[in-house]
Order: sequence, then C-alpha cells, then structure tokens
Amino acid sequence: MKLYLSSYGLGSTPQQFAELVGKNKKVAVIANAWDASTPERRTSGLLERFRSIEDIGLQLEEVDLRNYFNDPERLAEDLARFGAVWVQGGNSFVLLRAMYISNFKAMVIDRITNEDLVYAGYSAGACVAGPTLQGIELVDDPYVVPEGYSDEVQWKGLDLIDFSIAPHYRSDHPESAAIEKVVDYFRANRIPYRALHDSQSIIVNGQHLAVVG
Repeated sequence: MKLYLSSYGLGSTPQQFAELVGKNKKVAVIANAWDASTPERRTSGLLERFRSIEDIGLQLEEVDLRNYFNDPERLAEDLARFGAVWVQGGNSFVLLRAMYISNFKAMVIDRITNEDLVYAGYSAGACVAGPTLQGIELVDDPYVVPEGYSDEVQWKGLDLIDFSIAPHYRSDHPESAAIEKVVDYFRANRIPYRALHDSQSIIVNGQHLAVVG
C-alpha cells in the first residue's frame, strides 16, 4: 500500500509524493469535498492545487465522483488510466458520501492495497482514509447535503489506515481551534489518532510508515 496523507496541500515534502507515484504520472483529482461550496471556490481551489502538483512533474485530471452516482461500475474503468488519486480537502462527510454513492471504495481498494494505485490527499482527503469519522463532526458539519446526494450520514472510513487523522493541529489555520476539540474527543474515547501540523504528511510505503515535515 502506498499512501501520502497530508494536513494541508502537499505539505513540506511534495517531491516525496512524486517519488511515491512511480512511472504512471497521471493523477486523478477528486474534489467532491467541495461540492457544497460555491462553484467559484471549487474552481479556484482546483486551479491552485493543479499548479502545485503539476510543478512536481505529475499530470492531473479531475474525476468528479458525481458522474458515477448512477453508474458506479464505470468508475473502475475510468480510474484504470491513473497511477494515483489526489483527494482534496473540504467537508469530510460530503466527501465520504460521494465515495459511498459512487462505490469508490469497492472500485479501487484492491488497487490501493496491491500498490497499483497511490492514494493521496489532504485534510478531508486524509481524514476519510481512516476507520471512522467519529470526532470529525466537531469541525465538519455531517448534515450538509449537496444537490444529488443521499442525506444518509456515513461514518465508516476507507480503512486504509488503522487510526484517525486530526489535520491542521496547532497550525495557522482557521480550523485549528476546533481541531483541539477533535483531539480531546479522540483521547476521551480512546480512538487511535495522529495529529498533523500543516507542514506534515504521513507516508506509507508498503509496511513502512513515516511522518515527515
């Protein structure tokens, strides 16, 4: 399994993400965590991230999970062209809903576990990689339902890692104060977790896990 999970953006070690991707430099960008935002914010955020990732030699293309809500089988075919997925930050619950409705987990989990596909993302994209979103409701609203989405709240994450992630921890970020409450929740409920500052990323390469930045 190859994972690159950062607190914010590419973190301070973007080249390590590029090295993790390997020969297939095509990266599918998943921005559905922003589906409850304005179209302008969604577009500007994508352009900013496209520039930063293209700067490290990768080729990007957005894959909008909403296009697969009624045809989830096609998602595996379309993702077969890519060597990695990059999952944007935003609302973790909106993102996880999109992943469930499009059948993202079932379609790509074998490729990720067999190291054929790198899973990467930041903030919400990192949070959903864990076993649960319990505690994240203290910073993200679980009841935001964009048009075309099911109103069922999903709590079970992708289970790519066996701990939860608290991004933006003690960082210069608007959500940092709320993340303190998330960390308190994790501790009080004995939920395994890792708190990341905005310069930090978790890199998983096979059996090796490292926190960098």
